[in-house]
Amino acid sequence: MSVTCGIDEQSLAEAARIVQSGGLIVIPTDTVYGIACDPRNADAIARIYEAKRRPRFKALQVLLASTDQLDELGLDLPAPLNRLAAQFLPGAFSPIAVAREGCTLATLADTANGRPGTQGIRIPNSAATLAILKATGPLAASSANRSGEQSAQSVEEAREALGDIVDLYLDGGATRGHVASTVVAADPYARDGVDILREGVIPATTIRKALHMNGGGLGA
Repeated sequence: MSVTCGIDEQSLAEAARIVQSGGLIVIPTDTVYGIACDPRNADAIARIYEAKRRPRFKALQVLLASTDQLDELGLDLPAPLNRLAAQFLPGAFSPIAVAREGCTLATLADTANGRPGTQGIRIPNSAATLAILKATGPLAASSANRSGEQSAQSVEEAREALGDIVDLYLDGGATRGHVASTVVAADPYARDGVDILREGVIPATTIRKALHMNGGGLGA
């Protein structure tokens, strides 16, 4: 039987224990509620896909408390995404990181034909979410709803959608609703060296303007 708790020291410690043991938690973010687990645990990740009835070709994001955690995950943000991240994170900016050799994340995409794996990351602009991430470490996450259905904006909606397959629901109150992040990959052959895969809250024009601040492109 799953449990619903407010966010305090005791529940954060319990969330960390559940994640470390391969369980699932539901957390508030700066947009909607998300279902999350250890990004290195393939069995836990499979449970997220099962709970959501989500197609496996749709990748999960990894949520971080800080870009400092990229190193421990074996990820790098190539130029110019590293400089864009410094400007737009925390917030609705999702750069595509590149995995180093030996990266142990079970969420990587684009690993076929010997290519380095890639991973979409985000640092939510929410004090509650950042407190959770500092307690648990990085989390593989997706919205806390059945695939194709409306995103949960309260813990009650998340629980109604996912039930007891989730071990712990953390209640941070109502979220502000689904606001898509802007997903950007580095591409040396694309305009300005970036490929905007999805335009969300941050307009493409704002991204491109940031690339040319101070009279030049944003390099490493």
